[in-house]
Amino acid sequence: AQTLQRMYGCDLLEDGSTRGFYQVACDGRDFIAFDMDTMTFTAADAAAQITKRKWEEDGTVAEQLKHYLENTCIEWLR
Repeated sequence: AQTLQRMYGCDLLEDGSTRGFYQVACDGRDFIAFDMDTMTFTAADAAAQITKRKWEEDGTVAEQLKHYLENTCIEWLR
């Protein structure tokens, strides 16, 4: 069995701008991370490259994460 951990969150800055992050670890090691500014994923190893390719080919994963981090997450902060 594998252990997956997700860490994500958002910040509402004083100037009204926002930022967010989303990272996944597998068995305690970095696996994949989302860069909201570039709308890309960074894979930490060869296994994560498979996930990166699938998510980028799908085309909706980045959009869904960005929407969550910029909207839903920020609404909860407010």
